[in-house]
Amino acid sequence: EETDQQLCSMDNSEYDPSWLPLRQTCALGLAPLLADNKALEKLTKWQFKISSKLVINVSGVHFELNTTSLRQHPTTLLGSSEKEYFYDEENQEYFFDRDPELFRFIMNYYQTGKLHFPKNICATAFEEELRFFGILPDHMYDCCYEEFLDQNREAKERMQDRVLPVRMLEKARVPRAREKMRVIFDDPDYNDAAQVVYYTTGFFIIVSVLSNMMETIICTSPQEFDHPKTYGERYHNVFFCVDTACVIIFTIEYIARLYAAQSRLQYMRSIMALIDLVAIVPYYIALFASADKNFSGSLVTLRVFRVFRIFKFSRHSQGLRILGCTLKSCARELGFLLFSLTLVVIIFATVIYYIEKFDSESRFYSIPASSWYTIVTMTTLGYGDMVPSTVLGKIVGSICSLCGVLVIALPVPVIVSNFSRIYQQNQRADGRALRRRVQLTNLLREHNERIRRLTIRNSTISNPSASGGNSPKVDQMHPESDLL
Repeated sequence: EETDQQLCSMDNSEYDPSWLPLRQTCALGLAPLLADNKALEKLTKWQFKISSKLVINVSGVHFELNTTSLRQHPTTLLGSSEKEYFYDEENQEYFFDRDPELFRFIMNYYQTGKLHFPKNICATAFEEELRFFGILPDHMYDCCYEEFLDQNREAKERMQDRVLPVRMLEKARVPRAREKMRVIFDDPDYNDAAQVVYYTTGFFIIVSVLSNMMETIICTSPQEFDHPKTYGERYHNVFFCVDTACVIIFTIEYIARLYAAQSRLQYMRSIMALIDLVAIVPYYIALFASADKNFSGSLVTLRVFRVFRIFKFSRHSQGLRILGCTLKSCARELGFLLFSLTLVVIIFATVIYYIEKFDSESRFYSIPASSWYTIVTMTTLGYGDMVPSTVLGKIVGSICSLCGVLVIALPVPVIVSNFSRIYQQNQRADGRALRRRVQLTNLLREHNERIRRLTIRNSTISNPSASGGNSPKVDQMHPESDLL
């Protein structure tokens, strides 16, 4: 009786492999359950339901899928009860008005659990097909996933290039002073004023860096050989005026960027804003604290921060920006490299210290001192200030050099591939920006030409005497439709 109830409940239950021995027993006639017609009817109906196949009509092409395969993907369209909305009772089949060529790959996913991307099919169309059947692109195999992402991204970029200029024209308006100033600072190709700002700031950055370097050169004559002086000490006023002019330009640039920023707080927290601030703050600190002799040593230290002005070139160099993005994207690989180097340095420094410890002429006084030799050896510099004197120490040094080459070379391909990927993305972005600018210029030109024609047409209609009393034939067209 209990078994009969279990069999009767199978009609509303999902497929459970634990019932397989019971079904085999019933089929072989080794159980008395077959004597009960009700239980036998339920069992036969349940087995037929499990092993039945679904007929799917995709735009006239018929496919057959096993219900067992579909139930393995319950979150998809065909694996859930939502497919019943597409059931055709007259033909006893499920009808989908979709592409049958793409459905072959969908069916392969249900049958094998492996989703592949056909390279001869549009990535956007395939993504729409996956979205319709409720299949996530993340289920795609690694052999096709990267290719799918690249093609899908390029297709969306091309679609955006076609739509964006029209939307920009529809939303075109006179920009405010802050917006125009922000574009001038960010886009050197915007207009002539942007070009002037770009080259002016670049010139003063170069002057500031060269001035910082030249003032450290010794320019002592033979008579002053005992008391050498640098250019900065001999021509202090000249270098001070040059530095003041550069700082004034940098200060104006920082204030203007801060004023034009869309979010001033977010701009002040950005890396480039901090670099701009570090480039000018030491000058003002030195200017107001120069009268106090207690700060003389600190002023010399503040001059070190002037070297950070060289990072302002990153705004003017696409290569530096790409390098920064590459290092940021490779932070995990670089962290792994530093961690691996630290482990190897500690291991070899400890080994070579205890090997060279008993040599009276050894310079490996401690493990930290041995770490210097290990780092120099692993990076293949080899200064020669510390060398092992024992045979075993030389062997360990050779192994250390080989291990250093292997450890450093491992993350290099990842960094190079990321650099190449980011460089290609920037090239595509620059190309898209240029195409958008050209398309927007053409659309604006056509828009202005249509407005001019409509103005002439309206003036002719309102003043027919201007054309000798004979008004020309005018097409009955709405001005807004003509503009579009």
